[in-house]
Parts: sequence; structure tokens; C-alpha cells
Amino acid sequence: MIPLDAALTDGIDNLVGVFRDPRILLGIPLALLGAVFMSFGAQYQHRGVQKVERLSGKKTGGLSRSQLFSLLTRPSWVAGTVMLGLAIVCQLAALSLAPLILVQPLGAIALVITTVLNARISRHRPTRRSLVAIGACVGGIFVFVTIAAFFATEHVVTSRELLVILGILVVVVIVFGAFWLMMRRRAQALFYITAAGVIYGFVATLAKVVISRIQAGDFEWLTLLCLVALLAAVAVGAYFVQTAYSVGPPDLVIAGLTVIDPMVAVLIGLAVLGEASTAPAWALIGFAIAGAIAAWGVIQLTRHHPQVTADGKPVKPRVK
Repeated sequence: MIPLDAALTDGIDNLVGVFRDPRILLGIPLALLGAVFMSFGAQYQHRGVQKVERLSGKKTGGLSRSQLFSLLTRPSWVAGTVMLGLAIVCQLAALSLAPLILVQPLGAIALVITTVLNARISRHRPTRRSLVAIGACVGGIFVFVTIAAFFATEHVVTSRELLVILGILVVVVIVFGAFWLMMRRRAQALFYITAAGVIYGFVATLAKVVISRIQAGDFEWLTLLCLVALLAAVAVGAYFVQTAYSVGPPDLVIAGLTVIDPMVAVLIGLAVLGEASTAPAWALIGFAIAGAIAAWGVIQLTRHHPQVTADGKPVKPRVK
């Protein structure tokens, strides 16, 4: 029979996360601040892309080269880009302090902020279904992050693990590139959102690896290759995101990114990096249930947020 005090001591020792690395608590607010910048940045970038498309009069399967250059002249798009840059800085800072599977899911808060912000701008009244969806999203994320804060651990990424990640990224880019060439004229927003979300999931992972290696003073050819792949993936993902803004509303773009991006990053963190290696079985089940609840909330939000439902009672624009 194990004494109660010994059992409690063993239980506390098995809890890692904030008990052994209090810096994790600082990573959470940084990730949340990044989500705020992402929400406002998405709104402004979407406005800039829509304005460029109206002025050019061209509706193609993807932004043209001239349209991409025209974005640089739109103040709204530039302001949104600066905000997204601040979001990236916050996320990188959070990744330097906390595990990947803790930081990435917090980005889903950007979906809630974007939905509320877009509803205020378009003067739509939130529906009951949209409020339930927001509750599910926030609740699922809260449970996921709470579990991760106690059990997420970081390990030194080996060269083999890094090569596996880079190899999968190359395959992913080739597959999406081939689909883009074949379906460019008829591709819908969902394709661009999915492509961007998957690629950005790898970007977050590579960023975490580069930061960890620099902190450990281990900057060699493989780390440099990882940095080059990260920058290339950012460029490809950015094109898909901007094109998604041209064919879909900001709510839909952020919804796709905040579901697909964290899911890919978390899967890599779990399967390749072993960031949940110390978590018991019930914690892994909790991850799955909380993730499913958050995903359900996001899907429902894309279907029932005020801008796409009759219950939202859209306000007629004023005629000037």
C-alpha cells in the first residue's frame, strides 16, 4: 500500500509544464496578444485586397503579379501587414518560452475576435448559434491549454527529426503546388485556406526549432537550411492567404487558419517532437476531446456567424 503523501508527491513530480518551467505562464499572454494583432491585421489586409481587386477589375484564380504590387500602395493592406508582423513577433516570443502544442492552439482566439470585430464593422447582431459556437471554441481551447500547461514538455530536436519535418514540408508544397497549377482557374477559398493553414503549421514548427537551436548555440548548416525552408514556406503561405482574401470573407480565412494551422503544428509536436511524451493516457484523451470541441465550435461559427445568416439582420448600406 503506497502512503498518501508519497502518492501525492509522485503525482506532483509527474506534472511538468508550469511546475518546472514557469516561463510557460509568460508565453500564454504573448500568444493571446498575437491573436489580437492577427484579428485586426486580417481585417485590414482583407479590405486592401478587396480594394485592389475592385480597382483592377480583374477576377482571376489567384492574385496576379500586378495586383500583388498594387497591394503595397494600399494603406489598409500595409497597416494590416504591420499588425500581422507584430502578431508573428508575439508568436515567436511565445514559442521561445512555451512548447509548440501550448502556443499554437491559442491562435484560435483570433477567430472569436475576428468574428466579433467583423460583426461590429458590418453592424450585424450576433445570433444564438454563433454565441454557442464561440463558447465551444473558447471552452475547448481553455481545456486544451490547461492540460498542455501542466504536461507539455520540450526536448532537443535531433537532426533526424528535423530532416523528417523538412521532407514532409517539401512533399506538402509540391502537392499543393500541383493542385494549384491544375485548379487555379476554379479553385475556391477553401483550397487556399487549407493550403495556407497546412503550410503555416510547418512554419510554426520550423520557427520553434530554429529558436530552440539558436538558444542552445547550435547554429549549423541544418539550422540554416531550416531557416531557408521557413522563409520559403512563409512566402508560399502568404500568397495563398492573400488569394483567399480575394475569394472569401476574413472570418472564413481566419477560421480555416486557426483550425488547420494549430492542428498541423500540434500533430507534428506530438508525433515528431514528442512534446506530450510525459502526458498520461487521460491527458491525451483530454487533448482529443478538447480539440474536437474547439474544432466543432469553429465549424459552427463559420456556418452561423451573423454575416452569413438571415437571423443576423444585415443593415442596408446608406445611399450617398
